Amino acid sequence: MLLEAEFWVAVAFVIFMGIAWKAGAFSAMTKGLDGRANRVRHELDEAKRLREEAAAVLADYKRRRAEAEKEAESIVAGAREEANRAAEEGHRKLDDFLARRTKAAELKIAQAEAQAEAQVRAAAAEAAVKVSETILRERLQGDAAQGLIRSSLGEVRTRLRS
Repeated sequence: MLLEAEFWVAVAFVIFMGIAWKAGAFSAMTKGLDGRANRVRHELDEAKRLREEAAAVLADYKRRRAEAEKEAESIVAGAREEANRAAEEGHRKLDDFLARRTKAAELKIAQAEAQAEAQVRAAAAEAAVKVSETILRERLQGDAAQGLIRSSLGEVRTRLRS
């Protein structure tokens, strides 16, 4: 058993562990491990804090997005109302314009009819006066008859034109 290598490896290991313990290697290792555990714990706490902060920022952005969407919807609704109002006003103005144009056209037509009627009356009066003059000249002779014809025809003209 003393000649076997495993025995001497075990003895060397026990001696090495005793020297390491005496030199304080175990306490240094435990301090190192404790320090590393503390750093890991601190990093986990920092990661947790950052995660909570990120969640708060995300919630804030979601809230702002919802508010922006609501505002956009209200802007779109206002624009639609304004467009409908403008369209209604445009239709109303167009209807008013058409009514005025129709009225003006009807007035022009009425004036043209009245003018045409007056022209027809004047032409008829002229024709009647000429026919009457011709008939009276053929039937009446003399200076007295000519004066009577002139005064009568003038009177007929004024009455037919009015």
